[in-house]
Amino acid sequence: MILRLATNRSCLSFIKRTMSNSKALVIGINVKQSKQDDKRKDIELSSYAKELNEKSKGALLKAINTSFCDKLSSGKARLLFDANVEDYCAIAVTALDTTKWDNLDGINADHEAVRIAASSGVKALQSLKLNDIYVDDLGCSKAAAEGSILGSFKFQPYKTKKSDIPTIHAVKESDEWKKGAILANAQNFCKVLMDTPANLMTPTLFCEMVKEKFNGLANVDIQIHDAEWAKKEKMNLYLSVTSGSSEPPKFLEITYTGDSSSPQDLAAIVGKGITFDSGGISLKPPSKMDQMRGDMGGAANVVSTLWAIASLKVPINVKAFTPLCENMPGNYATKPGDVFYGRNGKSVCIDNTDAEGRLILADALSYASDFKPRFIVDVATLTGAVRVALGDCVTAIFSNSDPLWESIESAGKETGDRVWRLPLYSHYTNQLTEHDAYDLNNLGKGKGAGSCVAAAFLREFVPKNMPWMHADIAGVMCETSDQSYVGTGSAMTGRPVRTLIEFLIRESKK
Repeated sequence: MILRLATNRSCLSFIKRTMSNSKALVIGINVKQSKQDDKRKDIELSSYAKELNEKSKGALLKAINTSFCDKLSSGKARLLFDANVEDYCAIAVTALDTTKWDNLDGINADHEAVRIAASSGVKALQSLKLNDIYVDDLGCSKAAAEGSILGSFKFQPYKTKKSDIPTIHAVKESDEWKKGAILANAQNFCKVLMDTPANLMTPTLFCEMVKEKFNGLANVDIQIHDAEWAKKEKMNLYLSVTSGSSEPPKFLEITYTGDSSSPQDLAAIVGKGITFDSGGISLKPPSKMDQMRGDMGGAANVVSTLWAIASLKVPINVKAFTPLCENMPGNYATKPGDVFYGRNGKSVCIDNTDAEGRLILADALSYASDFKPRFIVDVATLTGAVRVALGDCVTAIFSNSDPLWESIESAGKETGDRVWRLPLYSHYTNQLTEHDAYDLNNLGKGKGAGSCVAAAFLREFVPKNMPWMHADIAGVMCETSDQSYVGTGSAMTGRPVRTLIEFLIRESKK
């Protein structure tokens, strides 16, 4: 919500200033109950706001006190047009409110408050169509960069009349601001990949866009494999999904060598890349099927994460694998009940062709295992069931490794994009494997716990002693309600890419 303090005098002042200066500023305040007077509120200014207040001889604080100090709350911004601060034509004042979270939320409340405040301030100024917006660090430069850049993002490539997107600047440039900007831009790139219509984001076009994005980054190698390569690799489960579409599949393999001293010591990340999911012969209902352009969110997260890791020059070696294809009900589409052998030799009966993500991931996990990585992480918009279980505020994590879980949990607390661990009990595996005619069923016998059953299926394609983690991101794919700085400008959220980046940064230090 945007609230403006506007009088005839202040509007006239704004018009005069914008004629010669389009610079605007975001600052933050903490409003606290006075310890001396129960009827009074005390205002604590953010760091740069304190400097401006001194420069204006107290006029800035006086304007805030006079106008709205008691009326400003989290997620809101008020605009000052006549605060006697000559450098800026308008100033957005935002509240740094940490009271909406408690210890059970598992979040760095101070940093999340900064993201929300920066975003609300930028949005308020963006409505004025200003070209350059400067943002105070608000107590955490990295979080301020994330909130302001994510909050100002708009996905509008097909609009004939586009809204202006301002350039975001740090009031005081720092390494932490630059890091936050890279994390935010990685998430925005992920949004673009996910939100682009399926006719303009085929497997081939996905690879082309990714190659262009990585152009100029050092220590990166990109390989694009075709269907013939997949046949030689015996990726029959992957190819069973591709068979109903006229679009050729692509298997994208990206290698980043950030630690050349030990190139064999690497991490593997795998992303589900269904560029459109109709469900195949097990056709989805038409309602919201258009959202299935984002079913390659796992692949989008993986490549965006690796772009950020390479941009930050993180000292870690990472290989990314994204099997890309469409799931369509064409002439040669897989039929329910068909049986195929996976790359690891296990036979799979495909009871439901709309449970296709686990099939392409199975062969990709098997292939990734050949490189003997330290660990494997796969990311996928895998099950609608996870949204029923956890809603849209958290990513589900399944792992056979406590250290991996602890690392990504810590990363999620820092980024504000949280994760929650769900079980990998043998009970779920038994639902998939207790059959006389074949090794595995892609759906399972039981009712409920669809996310757990899907994770148990993937586990069958990872070597027993391999540390592995599966992130089901279907719940956070779109329509987020808990992160105001993410849920605007695009139907897709690009989550949880910042958490994945922070996770790999943590792993690089081990």
